[in-house]
Formats: sequence, structure tokens, C-alpha cells
Amino acid sequence: MIPETLRTLLDNTQGQRHAEWAGRDVWLANEPWGELAVSLQGAQVLHYAPASDHAPAEGSSPAPDNAPAAGTAAAPGETLVPGGWLWVTPTPQALPGAIRGGIPLCWPWFADEHTADESPDRSGPMHGPARKANWRLEAVDEHEDGVELHLSPLERLHSQLVPRAVVQANAHRLHVELITEHLGETPVKITGALHSYLAVEDAHACRVEGLAGARYLDKLKDFADCEQQGELGVRGSIDRIYHSNAEVVLDDEQRRLRIARQNSDSVVVWNPGEAPPEDTAPADARRFLCVESANTRLDPVWLVPGAQHLLGTTLSRDT
Repeated sequence: MIPETLRTLLDNTQGQRHAEWAGRDVWLANEPWGELAVSLQGAQVLHYAPASDHAPAEGSSPAPDNAPAAGTAAAPGETLVPGGWLWVTPTPQALPGAIRGGIPLCWPWFADEHTADESPDRSGPMHGPARKANWRLEAVDEHEDGVELHLSPLERLHSQLVPRAVVQANAHRLHVELITEHLGETPVKITGALHSYLAVEDAHACRVEGLAGARYLDKLKDFADCEQQGELGVRGSIDRIYHSNAEVVLDDEQRRLRIARQNSDSVVVWNPGEAPPEDTAPADARRFLCVESANTRLDPVWLVPGAQHLLGTTLSRDT
């Protein structure tokens, strides 16, 4: 579920190209295997749709291979159009603000925990600097009838740690990796997340399977330690950190998505309910549910000099 202007850019893309959307450089693919859109602000996947899901908008026509990277601004109050596995706000913040939706990279800390914040007063940005930073697209490789992107930040974001992002997409799955390499001299503790906004018919009618019996921290109840009784049914606002490494399945009564995670013992499930952030209308907030691969206060990662850590998430249909 994406804004009309981003949908138009994809409809006018044949193959792969760069374009401008909402003031950001975005890389677009409209290929026989499906569609992919990635913002180079934050190395953020904005859209993924396998070919089996996508039908071109009526009356649209693809642009030629050498189509220019046309600029498109998100219009105030623009509507969302259905399609794809991810949700993106129709009213993204102006730069340097972040885009809500898709799969933001939370690095090198999750939420406001600031485990790797180097500022003396722990005043770093919510979810860390990676999601607002500018990244470079270093390589685009064909991969299993799909594509593989490699991205790295333009500027150093930490004195000892260096992040990289890998995005793989094909006709069957979307896979995202956030890789952290320690190039310094002292151990560093990090948290982080692949903050996936999954498009759903109605967040308050969703079911997340695979978490029965798991312990969780309820952020809406001052991080109360609880145990999940049965499968999770979402019926309103929710903000929980589950301590689990199990695969989960999101069922919104229209589609079942399997969410596999790599090197993650935290599953974050979030929807703001009737009190969404300022950049999200209440009706739009009902159309996403965040189910995140994460390392949180429940499973922080200590990196020693020379070590690497890979946090991954894989989305596929549950059939």
C-alpha cells in the first residue's frame, strides 16, 4: 500500500532506474519477477510486490528504458493505493525527516535505548542515525531471477562501527540484511531493528501466529513482563517486545505472510491504534502492522573489535 505518486513512478518504470520521490533519490525496479522501490535516504525499502501480486494500473503505460529520473513530490493529503507487501505514509516528512513506512533501519540502537549512542547526554535521535542518513548504492546484481542491492552510508555514523545493507528481492520473497562491522578497539553494545511496516486490510483484525507462550515486555504498561496466552490477536493499539526466535505468520484475513528472522531473539509488534503519530492519519494507521526483526534490551549484541553481526528478515507467502 503506497502513495499514488510512488505508484505512478513505478508504472512508468521499465526495468531499473533512479528517480526522485518526496525529495529523495529512490531506486526503482519494475521487472518480470516483480517490483521494488528503495530510498537512498536510510537505505529504506519502500515497496515490494512479486509479479503474482501486481496488476498495472488501468491506463498506465511503461516508460522507455532510458526514461529520465523524473522528480515527484508527495502531494499533501494524497491517497494510498493498494498493492505490495509494505505500507508507506502518503505524507512523508520533509527532509531531513525520515519516511514512515517500508522497512526503516534502526541502527545502532532500537527506539530510545541509545545503547551505542556516543553523545555525552544520550541525546541521539530516536532509532539511531542510520534511517535519516544518505546511503550510496554500491552494487546491483541479478540474483535468482531477482535482484540484490548492496548499500553503505555516505558518511561515518559511528566512530567504531560501520553498517552495510543488503536487499534481495525475487518473485517469491523479500530479504533484508543489516550488517554491522566493528573496526575499532573496544567492545560496543548495540541494539537495532528492521522496522517492517506490513500492509494489512485492517490491523485490528490481524492475527500473529507463532508467539504462543512467549514472554514479552508490554511498552503500553510500563514494560510489564507478561506471557502470551495463545496466538496473538490484534484488537487495538499494541507495542510489545516478544522474547522469541521463532518464525511468525501474519494473517490479516486477506493474506498470510511468513516472517523469518536471522540473529534476532526479539520480535517487536506495534500499531498505534487510535492515537497515531502526527504524520499518520487514523484511517491510514489501520492499514499497517509492524512485525519487526530486532535486537532489543532483551537480546543486545556485544561486538568485539574485528567482529561482525548480521540482523536479517525474510518475508514470504505462507502457503
